[in-house]
Amino acid sequence: MAKTKLIEKIGYGFGDMSSSTFWKVFSYYLPIFYSNIFGLSLIDAGVLVLVTRIWDAVSDPMMGIIADRTNTRWGKYRPYLLWVAPLFSICGILLFTTPDWSYGAKLIWAYVTYILMMTVYTGINVPYGAMLGVMTDDSNEKTVFSSFRMFFAYGGSFIALAIWEPLTNMFGGYKTTEGWFWGMVCISAACFVMFILCFLLTKEHLKTVSTVSVGSDFKSLLSNKPWWLLIGAALCSNLFNTVRGATVAYFFLDIIGPNVYLSFFGLAFLFYSGLFLSIGEVSNMLGVALCVPIANKLGKKTTFILVNAVLLVLSVAFFFVPITSSGFWLMLILQVFISIFTGIMSPLIWSMYADVSDYAELKFHTASTGLIFSSASMAQKFGGAIGGAAVLWLLSGFGYITDSAALEAGAVQPESALLTLRWLMSFIPAMVAGLAIIVVWFYPLTTERIEEIGSELKKIRSIE
Repeated sequence: MAKTKLIEKIGYGFGDMSSSTFWKVFSYYLPIFYSNIFGLSLIDAGVLVLVTRIWDAVSDPMMGIIADRTNTRWGKYRPYLLWVAPLFSICGILLFTTPDWSYGAKLIWAYVTYILMMTVYTGINVPYGAMLGVMTDDSNEKTVFSSFRMFFAYGGSFIALAIWEPLTNMFGGYKTTEGWFWGMVCISAACFVMFILCFLLTKEHLKTVSTVSVGSDFKSLLSNKPWWLLIGAALCSNLFNTVRGATVAYFFLDIIGPNVYLSFFGLAFLFYSGLFLSIGEVSNMLGVALCVPIANKLGKKTTFILVNAVLLVLSVAFFFVPITSSGFWLMLILQVFISIFTGIMSPLIWSMYADVSDYAELKFHTASTGLIFSSASMAQKFGGAIGGAAVLWLLSGFGYITDSAALEAGAVQPESALLTLRWLMSFIPAMVAGLAIIVVWFYPLTTERIEEIGSELKKIRSIE
């Protein structure tokens, strides 16, 4: 088929700009929202984050199956961007709403709104991800689409993280329920607009038809070795990002401290968690730009392994950075390089899912693109759940204090909790990166094998 238009790649990028804008605020700030703003204990918040993902284990593949069997004049997957976008924004607002109820009632509210949000997130992001498999039949072009997707995603994340704390302060304060609520109203409205733009600017070019039963789809999925390995790799990637990201707000609150300024050519600027995270998002964008040329030269599998090896080394180095003015600059430098390499990895994984979908179509004669991409969403959520819960439980286990009254009265965080925060920013992500290397080492879809699969599929596919 002919090369896809630039406007389609831009439109596809708007989709993940929307979901990532919300997801980053959700992943990085929701733990501290539940523990320090909403008022849940660290243990309850950790259980909440993890238990609600049980529903995701069911809803993600269900949505994939539904999307695979949807047929409209707009295509299989694209119409869900239009249908679900309003619900996505509404549920985002409800998630960051704090009712003035008893502790037990608030805990129920948290479970209900969290499950609703994850269900709606599945309803729009599984079809959105699956679109990659039907927008082009060229493996390298899929990597380009993935790069546009992640470039826009990190751009949206950069804006959201940079403005989140100032935004909450504008509407009542970073430590108030009103600030968080109205901040999320603004974010949700922007997300709605971007999903609609994605719908309007994209098109499905490949027509795939599933000719087997749902049971056969599941059977072929469970027999798909590359899929299993990629799920493990994606889980590690999301776990790496979530553990570091969910720790940053606590790290700056209790180790860096408030009102810390850095000087740059005579200008002083506040060194706070939003700045640290947003600099990471800009660096992610640079990594995304590097992904295509590096992956085309080295191959996707080799690139993935090398990226994780670098992340392992950089993460270990973070632990030894001193808590001083010069050390803060070194933290920023490490954050830049770590984020560049995670930026390379993100579009790589989505492109590899598209390759796994092609492998399944050829080997098992099933067009289960939605089902396979639903597993990508599931891995993202499980990585976020395990990472977020682990941060909360580890902090609780090592004595972290969330009682604002006790802290105002002079209580200080124990050394064990502070050391745990430093491990969560360094050694623990390093171990996750090492595990990712081991998993991908056995991944069988090399560049040569992918080209063979593409050639065979061209003979049997209907292309618009």
